[in-house]
Amino acid sequence: MKDYDYIVVGAGSAGCAVAARLAQDRASSVLLLEAGPADRNIWIHIPIGYGKTMFNPQLNWQFKSEPEPHLNGREIYQPRGRTLGGSSSINGLVYIRGQSQDFDKWEALGNPGWGWNDVLPYFKRSEGNERGECALHGASGPLTVSNIRDKHELVEAFIGAANEIGVPRTNDFNGAQQEGAGYFQLTTRNGLRCSSAKAYLRSGIAGDNLEVATDAHATSIIFEGRRAVGVRFRQGGLVREARCRQEVILSAGALQTPQLLMLSGVGDGLALQGKGIGVVHDLPEVGKNLQDHLQSRLMYKCTRPITTNDDIRTWFGQMRIGMRWMFRKAGPVAAGVHLGGMFARSSHALKTPDIQFHFGTISADMTAGKPHDFSGFTMSVCQLQPTSRGEVKLRSTDPFASPWARFNYLSTEHDEQTMIAGVRMARRIARSRSMQPYIADEYRPGFHIDSDDEVLDFIRGYGTTIFHPVGTCRMGSDESSVVDPQLRVRGVRGLRVADASIMPLLLSGNTNAGSIVIGEKAADLIKADRAHA
Repeated sequence: MKDYDYIVVGAGSAGCAVAARLAQDRASSVLLLEAGPADRNIWIHIPIGYGKTMFNPQLNWQFKSEPEPHLNGREIYQPRGRTLGGSSSINGLVYIRGQSQDFDKWEALGNPGWGWNDVLPYFKRSEGNERGECALHGASGPLTVSNIRDKHELVEAFIGAANEIGVPRTNDFNGAQQEGAGYFQLTTRNGLRCSSAKAYLRSGIAGDNLEVATDAHATSIIFEGRRAVGVRFRQGGLVREARCRQEVILSAGALQTPQLLMLSGVGDGLALQGKGIGVVHDLPEVGKNLQDHLQSRLMYKCTRPITTNDDIRTWFGQMRIGMRWMFRKAGPVAAGVHLGGMFARSSHALKTPDIQFHFGTISADMTAGKPHDFSGFTMSVCQLQPTSRGEVKLRSTDPFASPWARFNYLSTEHDEQTMIAGVRMARRIARSRSMQPYIADEYRPGFHIDSDDEVLDFIRGYGTTIFHPVGTCRMGSDESSVVDPQLRVRGVRGLRVADASIMPLLLSGNTNAGSIVIGEKAADLIKADRAHA
């Protein structure tokens, strides 16, 4: 293939953003490699299609963790997007930035330029919020952020219950303070998903100087000495190479970016030698610091047939919600799974929320699984700032093998106690005056599960991921960090990482918006370095 100025590996949340912004300079040629297919599947674009893409091997890597020692040895399903848009094409569409304090903590850990005041302009630049421009929101960015059109009786009861336990109603989880209960905003446009691919690759930001290659699985970075000069990938059954004059940018995500680095000789030198991989640079922290949000899902039988379970149980119900979407861009088809949420503190001693709720008017034995045959709804509880840490390693030298990943969920007492507190908060919600008229029974775990030990056993037996892996190429100013605050991989040249793997700490909320901002900022850092070269 021809040479390019930049090669971006991974067309996900961050990858689409960094590639398009680099290609704004029409004098720069950019190649964007995506291992999966183009995003033509209709279920990608219809918000309720989340349930269809969650288990589709053409669109989803369908990874699994290693047996988790603190979750009864269970392997935890790890869906990751495998198409243009990456996980932004298969996620639950919730637009959350995290807390301003998250970014200030990043900065305090030795990452100048990553504090809240530094990243806010990138959130605003990326955002096309239908509520309009203000001090905290952008209205003209490529990523459309929309309101949920209709209020729902169950969500209103949930918000009322939150008020009863001291959590105020909020209209904006991304406003001046995160704490509150209300409706989520979603990354949708006219009732359809607005993935990062739709936002950045089809918005006119880039021109024909951006080349997008799908079904192109990167197998290794090409080094000359310690300089990255290209990428080797398989496409159409052939091994191909693409070379770059400036930089390679890895945006393959928190599981596959460290995998590609290690396959290419950047990682723990002894471990790489043990697998017969030549060491380009000994960087032991590659793959370490893995973090994720564990969730515990409490499900309830509803006294009234007003849930999404009821909507989709019959052909008539399906036709009715289809018509609401077609004519009003409203209802379950337009809003997906999670309509409402809450950010709350497990203790009044805390200054910011440490627990997030996703409230769904649907219930199923597993996320995006077949809905129950009864009227049901779900309160999902997750800990925002877990202290448990895991690791990604090579399973083998085969670049098509899934990465080895163990998250070590619930490996600290702090995480155990916070999750127990979250379940107890959900129980307070369920027993409130506002919710009681709608609850026939607690389907899972069941009200008979009550002591701390019983609640913890329930979490260990049923807890699962809420799909936010980060941290495996930690950013920092210390020499042991994988990338520096300019996102340059330490010990080599011409190579950066721009995705959720660079997060030193997990964001307090859904990670898609933050990953897009990493791509936005990465492009500016790269351009600035080139301007000063």
